[in-house]
Amino acid sequence: RYWSHDEDAVLNAQAGLANCFCNLGRDAEALVLRRMIHDRLKAMHGVSDERTIRGGANLVISLNQLELWDEARSISRDRLLPVARQSLGSDHDLTLYLNQSLAHALFFNPERTRDDLLEA
Repeated sequence: RYWSHDEDAVLNAQAGLANCFCNLGRDAEALVLRRMIHDRLKAMHGVSDERTIRGGANLVISLNQLELWDEARSISRDRLLPVARQSLGSDHDLTLYLNQSLAHALFFNPERTRDDLLEA
C-alpha cells in the first residue's frame, strides 16, 4: 500500500531503489536518486538531522563509485563532516564513516596531492 502523504516513507522507498541500482551496477541512476533524496531531506529536516547526514553519506558513496572524487571530497569535507561532528559527535558511527569516505575520495583520486594523502 502506498501513502503519498508520508514523504519519509516515499524517500525510504526511493533510497531502497537507489541501493538496488547500485547493486545492479547502475550507479549513474543511483546518483540521480541520491541527489534528489538528499536535497529533499535537507528541505524537510534540516542539514543537522541524522537522516539528512546519512542521505549525504549515501550520496558520497555514489560519487566515489563513479570516481567523482572532487565532488565527493567537497561534499564530505566542507558540508557533511562539520555538521556531523557538531550534531552527532566525532565518535558517532556516521561521522566515522564520513571520515572513511573522505579518505577514500582523497586516496583514490589520481590527481591527489601530497597534502591529500596526508589528510587521508
